[in-house]
Amino acid sequence: MNRRFAALLVAVVVCAGVELTAGRGMSPHAVWDVLGGGGGMTERHILWQLRLPRTLVALGAGASLAVAGLVLQSALRNPLAGPEVTGVTPGAVLGAVTATALGLAGWESPMAVVLAACAGGCSGALLLWLLAGRTGGDPAQTAVHGVLVSAVLGGLTAMVLLVEPGELGSVVQWLVGTTEGRVWEHWHLLWPWALAWGAAAWLLAAPLTLLRCGDEIAEAAGLAARPARTLALLCAVALTAGAVAAVGALGFVGLLVPHLATALFGADLRAALPGAALLGAVVVCGADAAAQLSSRLLPRVLDTDRITLPVGALTACLGAVLLLAVVRRAPGRTF
Repeated sequence: MNRRFAALLVAVVVCAGVELTAGRGMSPHAVWDVLGGGGGMTERHILWQLRLPRTLVALGAGASLAVAGLVLQSALRNPLAGPEVTGVTPGAVLGAVTATALGLAGWESPMAVVLAACAGGCSGALLLWLLAGRTGGDPAQTAVHGVLVSAVLGGLTAMVLLVEPGELGSVVQWLVGTTEGRVWEHWHLLWPWALAWGAAAWLLAAPLTLLRCGDEIAEAAGLAARPARTLALLCAVALTAGAVAAVGALGFVGLLVPHLATALFGADLRAALPGAALLGAVVVCGADAAAQLSSRLLPRVLDTDRITLPVGALTACLGAVLLLAVVRRAPGRTF
């Protein structure tokens, strides 16, 4: 167990190092020169004011989404639950887009975006709850309802953009999910929120582990299942909202990583939650590093001046493959 945590910590450092040296405008040699105390003013600005905060935001957003996904899957006892397919992420995107359209997205009031995203995420989760029922139904049914809820919320987001078409450029980051242009303001917005709600989720690790075994067993052990589940869902929504407000809708990170975490660390969430946080940081940071490397290689291959691949596109592709694998392995599937 300790070796696995150590390996993940090493992977985090490696992915962060690759992301710091990837991208355009600065060679890896220049990065090492700046790290050694040299380099010009431009190189120091690129590294310390652009690349470093972008790397930290990728790590923090990945950890937040992974923990949120594991909390949702444990609280709902559904391997298909995740911020992306339970209405939480599209609801948070709707809240962030609406806040932007209303002119509340300036950095003089950054918490307005987080609160709007949190309200949207709660609304999405509530809508799914009303459709699927309090029991949540079987995993496949919940996933279908989640797709319907996501479609409805996506339609509402499109309506907001039609009302305020001038805001399209500023909200694409939330629709796709990207770390492009993230600076220290984004990191200062993300880390206190993620730390507070992540700590709250970890304090709920033992109750969540009992909830994974079923309400009857949890209540037999003296746990009030419904209040514990409500608190857990609140933590998941808040973590998702913070990540969405910082980087947008990174596709399927909250669905992909929890399965990897439980496979590596078991069903005891006292170990699986920190493991999921590290895995989420590795996945998002690694995907972002790959996206930056592709932005240097693809223009040469396709003979074009500039191509920017958003990290959300990579995580969505990986998550879609995992979602298909999980659904096909689900008992009683009909396809």
